[in-house]
Amino acid sequence: MPRTIYTAALDFGATSGRVILGQWSKNRLTLTEVHRFPNAFHTLNGHDYWDLGTLWHEAQAGLRKAVATLPRGATLASVGVDCWGVDFVLLNDAGRLVFPVHAYRDARSQPGLRRLANTRAALDRIYAATGIPNVFYNSSLHLEETVANCPAITDLATRCLFLPDYFNFLLSGRMENELTIASTSQLLDVHSTTWSQEALRYFRIPPQWFSPPILSGAKLGRLRREFSATSPALAKTQVIAVPGHDTAAAYDAMPASPDGGDLFLSSGTWSLVGFESDRPILGTKAMAARISNERIGDGRYRPLTNVIGLWLLEGTLKDFASHPTNDREWAALITAAEKLPAPAALLDVNDPSFANPPSMKAAIDAHLKKRKVRVPANLAGYTRLICDSLGRGHADAMRAFETMAEKKFRRILIVGGGSKNRILCQATANAAGIPVVSFALEGTAVGNIASQLIAIGAVKDLATFRRHLGANLVQTVYQPKPS
Repeated sequence: MPRTIYTAALDFGATSGRVILGQWSKNRLTLTEVHRFPNAFHTLNGHDYWDLGTLWHEAQAGLRKAVATLPRGATLASVGVDCWGVDFVLLNDAGRLVFPVHAYRDARSQPGLRRLANTRAALDRIYAATGIPNVFYNSSLHLEETVANCPAITDLATRCLFLPDYFNFLLSGRMENELTIASTSQLLDVHSTTWSQEALRYFRIPPQWFSPPILSGAKLGRLRREFSATSPALAKTQVIAVPGHDTAAAYDAMPASPDGGDLFLSSGTWSLVGFESDRPILGTKAMAARISNERIGDGRYRPLTNVIGLWLLEGTLKDFASHPTNDREWAALITAAEKLPAPAALLDVNDPSFANPPSMKAAIDAHLKKRKVRVPANLAGYTRLICDSLGRGHADAMRAFETMAEKKFRRILIVGGGSKNRILCQATANAAGIPVVSFALEGTAVGNIASQLIAIGAVKDLATFRRHLGANLVQTVYQPKPS
């Protein structure tokens, strides 16, 4: 094994993507962002779609930049892909797309969502089988709509790959379903690592579209020749099936205490609040609390709940002609928001009107006016309101977990874009009553690279990686303050 190992993480997010070059040397990880690009779904004739061609073009550009960044004579040992959850492609045997790729916020899932919600016996049965609540973005609902309204698809499609699986296929030529991303679909059996026949029957999805899920860390083979032939640095590059779901990757990156007393918060467009567990959290209370029993790459469980997250702020910014565009302007906005008094009332972050409104500011204003609460006067006011509301949402999720799992958390570990937001971190600590530890950590990329390093034998296991990583991380601790 060389003294210095180079890996590449293709990290696709719902609003932006990155290609990160990782350098592992003397048990230290150094990251270099070699390429960043925007991402967004687009509406066409009333439906929302991803532009996969552009994403793939950007991924290839990033790989080329990663190779150009390598020292002379160095090689890229491996590459891995992580992505947001639930979205998928339908392919034929030749690997060609046979259906447009819808975005998870597309409203096409609403009829199926309501039908399942209004059929209590089926709702209970599906949650007991999959451990995933009935949510508008579930792959199950979107696949159900596709089959019901375009029945010829069952003759055209032979495989369903989730987005990181598809990018892995484009890199390696192998079609595989990786476990963590499969677990976001509401189609995986909660008691095993196989597909739920109960769920596939209910949603009328052809079971032959899926292969048995593989665990994270599986080697998919070397890069396709169309890549490997372009540079000697790529000649032996392995494609690793890292935790395909970006949240699973982010959780792996957190230097958690081995005693299990930490709650994890991956804060970005969504706030993913959860913890690592040897067993799922099921039952009536878990279903009511919308606990999602997603999986860790090794097959264990990652019970979590989705709080809407900084999507609230991202959407609100669009309604202001002047808003931050660089780090200095963001710092000024956060400082201005900090100086404001606490809001008189907080948003109910579970209000479905915030899911995908034409105007987030208008949705927030309507939400407040309905409760006879004055709307904020400026962007700083909206920022303070949103961050304080999310803090309470995080704390509510923590307390629900403590009740159902019969345990107490001692810290909240936060990574992602929200970890850099002082108001959000402090609001979460205040509402939860325990310290929030913010790490200067590119969570998804680090977890992606960790899986690669373990797969190629450069690191023994995840516990070892976390120990090495934690020894070199900059962290900020936010202690709870009385209101």
